[in-house]
Amino acid sequence: MNINPIKIALIQTSCSEDKDLNIKKTLMFAKEAAKNGANIICTQELFATQYFCQSEDYKYFQFAEEIDGPTVRQYQTFSKQNKIVSIISIFEKRARGLYHNTAVVVDADGTIAGIYRKMHIPDDPLFYEKFYFIPGDLGYKSHNTKYGKIGVLICWDQWYPEAARLTALQGADIIFYPTAIGWHPSEKSQFGNDQTSAWETIQRSHSIANGCFVASCNRIGLETPAGGNGIEFWGQSFVSDPFGRILAKASPDKEQILIADIDFNLIDQTRTNWPFLRDRRIDSYEKITSRWLDFK
Repeated sequence: MNINPIKIALIQTSCSEDKDLNIKKTLMFAKEAAKNGANIICTQELFATQYFCQSEDYKYFQFAEEIDGPTVRQYQTFSKQNKIVSIISIFEKRARGLYHNTAVVVDADGTIAGIYRKMHIPDDPLFYEKFYFIPGDLGYKSHNTKYGKIGVLICWDQWYPEAARLTALQGADIIFYPTAIGWHPSEKSQFGNDQTSAWETIQRSHSIANGCFVASCNRIGLETPAGGNGIEFWGQSFVSDPFGRILAKASPDKEQILIADIDFNLIDQTRTNWPFLRDRRIDSYEKITSRWLDFK
C-alpha cells in the first residue's frame, strides 16, 4: 500500500551508559516526530546502548534481547497508538550463543512487518562486531507496510552496492540505514572530511543507481566505553532522493529529529528518464558471486 506523499523521520541522538534512559529518550523523540506528521521513524544502529563493539568484552552480551523483548514491545505499542511505522535497531539474542545485529520493522498497526539481520559484519579497529554478531541469514528484503515498501540495511552494509541493488529489486522504495559510524579522534584532522564525504557519496550513489530514496540514521557524540580515545560519531544523518539529491541533512554534533518529505512519484520519473534497471545486462553478471577473478 502506498500513501503519497509521506514524511519520514530519522532519530539522531547521543547515547549514555544507561540503556533504559537511551530507550526512553529515543521514544520521546519518536513521539515528537509523530506529532510533527511523520509516517515512518527510524532509530540509529544499536540506539539502546553506547557502541560497545569498541572492545571484545563478554559483559556486553547482557544488552542483548529477543525480538519479542521489551524494547520492540514498547515500539509496537507506540506504532499502534500513533499509526506510524517504526524501524527499531536491536542487539538480538536469537538463541543461547547466537546473536545478531538486527532491525525490526513494526507496521502502523503494531504488528511486526519483518526483520533484517545485518549481513556484512566488520572487524576493524574499535569496530569489533564479529565478536558479537553472526552474519544475517535472511537475505535482503523489502517489507510491505502501511506507508509503502521499505528496505533496511545496517551500517557496514551501506558500502556494498550489491546489498542496495538486491533490496531495491524486491520493490523497496526507501532503503533505511540505521548507522553507528564515526571518526577515530586521532585521525579526524587528516582524514575526517574525506571519510564523511565517502560515506555520503556511496549512499547517494545507491539512490541514483537504483532510483530509490535512501535514509541514513547515524548517532552523535564521543563514546569511550573501552577507554582510550574512543569514537567520535559524526551524525550528519541524511535523506537522498532517487536523483541522489540531499533532501534533508542533520547536524554533525546535535541531537535532532530529521524529517523529510517523500514523493514516490519521483521514483517513476527518475527511472523512466534514467532506465538503469531496464538496461541491466543480467546475462553477463554470473561472475559477480566470485570472490576474485584471476584473468590471465
